[in-house]
Amino acid sequence: MKLDVINLSGTVVEAIELSDDLFGLEPRADVLHRVVRWQRNRAQAGTHKVKTRSETSYTKSKVYRQKGTGGARHRNRNAPIFRKGGVYKGPTPRSHAHHLPKKFRKLGLKHALSSKAKSGDLVIIEAAESEGKTGALFAQIRQLGWNRTLIIDGVSVDEGFARATRNIDSVDILPSMGANVYDILKRDTLVLTKAGVEALEGRLK
Repeated sequence: MKLDVINLSGTVVEAIELSDDLFGLEPRADVLHRVVRWQRNRAQAGTHKVKTRSETSYTKSKVYRQKGTGGARHRNRNAPIFRKGGVYKGPTPRSHAHHLPKKFRKLGLKHALSSKAKSGDLVIIEAAESEGKTGALFAQIRQLGWNRTLIIDGVSVDEGFARATRNIDSVDILPSMGANVYDILKRDTLVLTKAGVEALEGRLK
């Protein structure tokens, strides 16, 4: 498929041929769902923790005598049935990550790129370069009509452009190796530089 390449002023510079293997697939919701779920589970902290009966600081002496009270036979108040006692089989620190094959993760990224191309939310720019002035760049982005935008550059990100976008909430910028399904899908507009397209094609071929 062919797409126009523009500069930050909105002028069409040239046309570029995009690989159908990356941008021409029919997006599958099940593939995207599995990859996003894998990403979010890996990002989950898993630091939840409760105290068991061996960790609560209650007295360990017997509550009352064994016989003659008419009550149940209890030992100490660290038991789970008592208030402030230990929790039985509560959450403990663990990893929520699960395995997903590399080929499937690559496929998910291809489907994410194809979904943006199919919906018309994919933009190709000549380069993501700036003098580092947030106000000037914000004016250009507003003129282009980009809302909630993810910009993917080549191997590295221009330092001035990264500095200029730092205070713009609606814009994120990543190098090509940082491109991922979740960030692509949660943004309204996906912007790729020419270097970013080449890097993604090299990464996903």
